[in-house]
Amino acid sequence: MVSAQPDPLARVRRRLIPFLFLLYVVAYLDRINVSFAALQMNEALGFSSAVYGLGAGVFFISYVLFEVPSNLILHRVGVRLWIARIMITWGLISSAMMFVQGTTSFYVLRFLLGGAEAGFFPGIILYLTRWFPADERARAIALFMTATALAGIVGGPVSGLLLSMQGFAGLQGWQWLFLLEGVPAIVLGVAVLAWLPNGPAEAAWLDPREREWLAARLAADDAAAAGSAHDAFGAALRSGRLWALAFLYFSIIITFYGVSFWLPQILQSLSGLGDLSVAFLSALPYIVAAAGMVLVGRRSDRTGGRARLVCGCALVGAAGFGAAATFTNPVASLIALSVTAFGVWGTLGPFWAMPPAFLRGTAAAGGIAVINSVGNIGGFAGPYVVGYVREATGDFAAGLWLMAGCLVVAAAIAFALRSTDTRA
Repeated sequence: MVSAQPDPLARVRRRLIPFLFLLYVVAYLDRINVSFAALQMNEALGFSSAVYGLGAGVFFISYVLFEVPSNLILHRVGVRLWIARIMITWGLISSAMMFVQGTTSFYVLRFLLGGAEAGFFPGIILYLTRWFPADERARAIALFMTATALAGIVGGPVSGLLLSMQGFAGLQGWQWLFLLEGVPAIVLGVAVLAWLPNGPAEAAWLDPREREWLAARLAADDAAAAGSAHDAFGAALRSGRLWALAFLYFSIIITFYGVSFWLPQILQSLSGLGDLSVAFLSALPYIVAAAGMVLVGRRSDRTGGRARLVCGCALVGAAGFGAAATFTNPVASLIALSVTAFGVWGTLGPFWAMPPAFLRGTAAAGGIAVINSVGNIGGFAGPYVVGYVREATGDFAAGLWLMAGCLVVAAAIAFALRSTDTRA
């Protein structure tokens, strides 16, 4: 019998979440900093909206191709070694983006960056399931994933300041942006080797009773799911529930990156402001997004209504997109895009608490990667479609309406999955 003692989960949160959060801030910023670089790079290199949109999206082709193999390797060799490898290689390639000279080098480096980062996000999601019981996961995942919002909050001002280094030491501002924002990933990749235990059994900062308590909580979750959970990757691939979640995530991610890669240019087209002002303004939707993730994630754990909350947040996001497409006033459009960010980012905590409810072991490693891979095809489609539609129509309105439609589809799929919710 496990002796009574204080819950060690608070200590786990304090020790792991801030560090994982920092890793994801750097990862996400290196992924989307091209959106800020584009304020100068597109003109300097003569990139059209369609060229930029394709280059922004081509990252996800290699990301999707290598996602499942990368996560299966992580499951075999351990989180610490593989996450360190991912971070160091993506940091080097992100900095190398400063050498882009034309469309070919732009596409090649974005493709290599996607392959380098493949496996990071599903690997961390899998890692969190080894530390947090089912009724704590949405909150933990939401806290971790608010990094994407913080990257937008700090990334805008920092990127704006780096863009202002135009001409320093003979480099353009967008080159300084890529060079300096890639370095933290390399440094943190080395830090992972010293800081990150592969699991609770290696956590010297938990005493034996705390490790025993945590193991018992996680074992109880496994026992409760034993009748319905998949352990083998092949069985997971035959699960209709897995593919429903994959297509639900695709519908969310097509809008997630449709916003992320185009937000600075949308705001600049509406306001006519300069690069630095636009970079600072772009932080507001991400502040709202961070609030949405934390609030919705907490409610998800409290109520167990994962699919219902995903459905509701998707509809909020769709309404925000529709309003942004309709408004011509810059302030009103910024508010509408902030509502969109609340809805889109709010889906993520409850969504990623859903796969571990029926996937374990190798099935979890491969299944989570499959869901993320299919979803991130939307990361290619979203930026490209928005760029193509803008070039064809001359503005962003049609692309925003398309994003709204994608979130309505996401809401419909989530509504169909509401029977999987554990509590009303």
